Order: sequence, then C-alpha cells, then structure tokens
Amino acid sequence: MGSLLDNPAWSALTTEQSPFALGTGEAKRYRRNILPFAALAPGREASDLDPLITQGESFYLIGDLPVLPTHWTLEVELPCAQLIAPENLTISPATQEEIVLLGEADKTEMFQLITRVQPGYYHPDSRQLGEYYGIRQEGRLVAMAGERMRLTAFSELSAVCTLPEYTGRGYAQQLMAHLCRRQRAAGITPFLHVSKANSRALRLYEHLGFRHRRDITFWRVKKGWEPPH
Repeated sequence: MGSLLDNPAWSALTTEQSPFALGTGEAKRYRRNILPFAALAPGREASDLDPLITQGESFYLIGDLPVLPTHWTLEVELPCAQLIAPENLTISPATQEEIVLLGEADKTEMFQLITRVQPGYYHPDSRQLGEYYGIRQEGRLVAMAGERMRLTAFSELSAVCTLPEYTGRGYAQQLMAHLCRRQRAAGITPFLHVSKANSRALRLYEHLGFRHRRDITFWRVKKGWEPPH
C-alpha cells in the first residue's frame, strides 16, 4: 500500500478523490477551483496531460518529472520530505485550545490565512478535499490544518499554518494531534509533505513521531503557447 504514496496525486485522483478529478485513464488533474495538482499514470507521457491544462496555467506535478513538452516551462523545483505516521505513533500533545471544524462560512478566511503564510498550494475550495480545523482568538482564525490528498487507507495532512504573530503557542501541534487522532480512529494512516528547507516544520513533525519515508519533489510547471503544427 505504501507504493501508492510514490505517486500520491494519481493515487488520490483514482481512489478517494475521484469525484474531484478531470481526465482519462492516463492523465488526471484536480478541478481548477480545488487544487493545482495534476498527475500521470505510471509510464505515461506529460503530453497526455496537455488537453487538460489551460494555456498560461501553472500547476504541480509530484514525484518523478516526465519529459516536458516544448511549450511547457519548469518554474519551480521544490524538494520535499515525505513523512508518514508509524503504527505506534504517540499522538500528543493534549488539546488546550478550542479546536473548531471549518466549513463554507470560513472559506474566505481560510484562504486568506494560508495564502499569507504558504501561498500557491491552496485554492478557495481546497477545503472540500477533507476536514479542516482551526483555532480562533478573539473571533479571528489564527491557525489551521486539514486534509489534502486522500487515497486508499492514507490521508495527507496539509495547510498547517499559524499567523506569524501567534507562533510559539503550540497551535500547530494541537491541530496536528487532533487530525491524527481522528484519522487513526478511522483506520487511516496520516502522511505529509514538507519542504526540506523548512527545518522548523521538520522538527515539529519529527517531534510528533512522523518518520521519513522518502524524498519527493513538487515541480511547478506552466503551459505556454503551442505553435501550430
């Protein structure tokens, strides 16, 4: 089952998140308002994705980078660590703040929070992919975390962010622990991706008990104008 994580977007789009998918048996993408991720079946060529991508659109491929069509441009290479929760994960700390389930009424505030802290990976309707939880102070959403890619028996923790002026209070740890408890109770294994340059986040996840599974790269690609044949 762990091999599903080698091509996580494809695994998600062909299992638990197939309702959010557009494409064919060879190439799929998330709907444009949901998530800027696309994926290929093993062994397929990037050109299989071309009809699904709008001219001028930027999107992400995850894992091994295929040979790109000449009218595509590689914009960003983001080396990440893929971490997974072991079966004996000790999920802590105990909840100290009130953790609230976020929904449609929180859509704009969620997008504003994560765009301020981690821009580019979250769309206004990404929250539809799973459960998202937050912590509020004086009515203001100051921290959140949720589920992004979900595939058979696995769920990716994502959108873990706290406003800079509220960091250092343990909010991210509490939200992560809350999500992990819920996933474990449902028989689901949590996993996540974190930039290898983000040493603070890596320390947090290792402190929570996550272990390194593999290195994996997120590639931001842009489709340009294709000259007529």
